[in-house]
Amino acid sequence: MIAPIVLPRAFYNRRATLVARDLLGAILVHPFAGQRLSGRIVETEAYTGHDDLASHGRQKRTPRNFPMWGDPGHAYVYLIYGRYWLLNVVCEPAGHPAAVLIRAVEPLDGEDVMAANRAGRPRREWTSGPGRLALALDITGEHNSLDLTRTESGLWIEAGEPVPDGVVCTGPRIGMGPRVLEPWFSMPWRWWVGGNPYVSRKGLATCK
Repeated sequence: MIAPIVLPRAFYNRRATLVARDLLGAILVHPFAGQRLSGRIVETEAYTGHDDLASHGRQKRTPRNFPMWGDPGHAYVYLIYGRYWLLNVVCEPAGHPAAVLIRAVEPLDGEDVMAANRAGRPRREWTSGPGRLALALDITGEHNSLDLTRTESGLWIEAGEPVPDGVVCTGPRIGMGPRVLEPWFSMPWRWWVGGNPYVSRKGLATCK
C-alpha cells in the first residue's frame, strides 16, 4: 500500500483562491482516541488579506487572528457564537494574512467516533458545515496554530483524488456580516463538489 502524501508547505504558499479550489478532494486527518478520523474535503472558502472586507486579515494583527500572519500551512482555528470551532488553513506568504476555511468534509475513517460526537444527528449532518465537521472530528481551539504539513502535529491534510473541474461549483461565501460590502459580499470564493450530500445546505445545487 502506498503511504499517503501530506500536502507540503509549498501547496499553501499560493493565492488563497487557488488553494481553496485545490483542497477539494484532499483528506483532512485527525487521530483521536486511538483511531484515525478523516474526511474528504468537499467545500471550502477563500479569504484573502487586507483587501478582503470579509477576512479577519483585513484588520491588524490581534490575539485572535495572529496565526494568519505566520507561515502558510498552519491551522487557524477560532470560535464563533461561543460554541463552534472553525478550522482554517493559513496560505500565501508569511506576513500576508490569508486563509481557507474548510466548510465540509465527507466522512471516511472513524465513523463510529463521528457518530458518537454527533449523537442524534443523521449521517449527512455529521460534517456538512464548518462547525459540524469540527465537532465530528473533535477539532478544537487546542489545534490553533498547528503545522498541518507535519503528522507529528496531530492534525494534517493528505493529498487525495483530484476533483475534475466539471463537477466543481463556485458561489458567494456564506454567513458574512452586514459590514461586508460589494464586491466582497458576492465574490464567488466558495468552492464545492456539486451534488455531494455532505456539502453545507446552501451548496447542494449542481453546477450551472
